[in-house]
Amino acid sequence: MKKIFLSLFITCLAWGAHAQYPGWGPQSKVVTDSIYSQVLESHRAYTIYLPKSYDTETTRKYPILYLLHGMTGINTSWFYGQRANDVMDRLVASGEACEMIIVSPNAGGDFYAGAWNGYFNMPGWSYEDFFYQEFLPYIESTYRVAGNKQNRAIAGLSMGANGATSYAQRYSDMYCAVYAISSGMTLPDMPAPPDLSPDGKEKMAFLIRAVQEHNCITYVAEADEARTEQLRSIQWFVDCGDDDFLLDTNIDFFRAMRAKQIPCEFRVRDGGHDNEYWHSGLYLMLPFISRSFEK
Repeated sequence: MKKIFLSLFITCLAWGAHAQYPGWGPQSKVVTDSIYSQVLESHRAYTIYLPKSYDTETTRKYPILYLLHGMTGINTSWFYGQRANDVMDRLVASGEACEMIIVSPNAGGDFYAGAWNGYFNMPGWSYEDFFYQEFLPYIESTYRVAGNKQNRAIAGLSMGANGATSYAQRYSDMYCAVYAISSGMTLPDMPAPPDLSPDGKEKMAFLIRAVQEHNCITYVAEADEARTEQLRSIQWFVDCGDDDFLLDTNIDFFRAMRAKQIPCEFRVRDGGHDNEYWHSGLYLMLPFISRSFEK
């Protein structure tokens, strides 16, 4: 009899603890995996955030955010440097963001270690082909992704914000929203660090040239009416710190959008080109993306 009462007591205690601490139930998770790319002839890592209902609502499909890291960053940077999963959990719990899948592919690394960086096709680095021919189809067939424009968004910081902006511009039928934080909408010629190896200097030069060739400001300024209408089909948000060395190029982009009467939210907040600015930006980004999914 004592064992029965003890068992009942433990059961009631566990039920009460779950009611008081619902966080002890299903949790979101962050998983790092890789895909072999025939295009790049190598394995490419990615890190993916799956919401807490993913394992319990097994027939549910989710909207997805492609979250692109900055130069010298990697697929884990948004989750360890900017703690995107922690912010996402907080915003979902408060009702400020909807549950979504967030995935960040690896398009970078240390130039000093010989890593490529960039989201565009360059000599020896056909990353854009990899992203659209292999990575995006793989993610959306492997995970339970809704897989349409209204449920697909893209965002990024710095180099990743430039990539996100250019991808949304040129693949406007695929994304409902883009959030660009601290973006290099274009770049001037920039010398590589003098102690960088010749291989590293060459790869950095390829990246800068690719960003210049995909000038996001010129793309808007030279848009005809058909292209302008395509750009209007996307929700735009540009965010840059008042001490960021890239502020002027973000202002120029916003002016080009205004001149074409393309709606674009623009924020200049206190801060620079650093992790704290990007972490705090998630509290604007994720609710904005959620609202865009709902439209």
